[in-house]
Amino acid sequence: MEINKLKGLGVAMVTPFDAQGNLDLAALKRLTTFLIDGGVDYLVVQGTTGESPVLTKEEKQVTLDTVIEVNQGRLPIVFGIGGNNTLALVNDFKSYDLKGVDAILSASPYYNKPTQEGIYQHYKMLSEHSPLPIIVYNVPGRTASNILPETTLRLASDFQNIVAIKEASGNMEQIMHLIQNSPSDFLVISGDDAITLPILACGGDGVISVIGNAFPHQFKTMVAAAMQDNMTVARAEHFRVLPIISHLFAEGNPGGIKAVLEHLEIIEAHLRLPLVPVSYARKLELIELTNLIND
Repeated sequence: MEINKLKGLGVAMVTPFDAQGNLDLAALKRLTTFLIDGGVDYLVVQGTTGESPVLTKEEKQVTLDTVIEVNQGRLPIVFGIGGNNTLALVNDFKSYDLKGVDAILSASPYYNKPTQEGIYQHYKMLSEHSPLPIIVYNVPGRTASNILPETTLRLASDFQNIVAIKEASGNMEQIMHLIQNSPSDFLVISGDDAITLPILACGGDGVISVIGNAFPHQFKTMVAAAMQDNMTVARAEHFRVLPIISHLFAEGNPGGIKAVLEHLEIIEAHLRLPLVPVSYARKLELIELTNLIND
């Protein structure tokens, strides 16, 4: 795969549910079309924003197949296959139908709290069995362990099919170290909407975004301008959307972004337990901020 396909704005898609908690495939089709029309560069299906821990394998396959059907080959598709059981993930590579998928996003093992060597060996095994390029996902706030830059750079050097990292540590010093020292064919992708602009200004390769679900055009404008060194436009768009970002995550993800998408009449804001919808007060704040962005 040409890794340039993974540059720019990728969107970590939500998974719509109906009031009974079933997959809402009509809403998923609307969302997919909305994102394509909004100019995003690629789609990410069944990341953590997609509530992947509470979907069955069959449901994950259905969501993937639905997005592929609507996409019709127009944009690259990344599929999330992650977890804390390395051998189970190897089996997942065989059990999913990955036709139409361009790369796999795989979060570092959560809960187990492996050492850096354990993290390296985990991804080494995934690399040896994956049929597709792998994007490493470092998100210590969810996994309780940070992938240190030395481990990431070791993986980038040792395995040709480990092509990128989605960095959501929030540690700019760590991220800048990766950008400065990564091989030229390895991408450093932001995993935090709020600090995407500074990451791009330092030479990052794009973002896998949550806010892009609701504001694809605005966030794409910011990302594209920053990657073209047009910081005047990039800053303007960054500060246009920045006020809503903290509110989106204040009561957990993806509750906030689903509330906004419901206001935009794209999906309904249902989640599966243990997640619950945002409070009424938070919803009103999100609606007000959404209206300001879209004015």
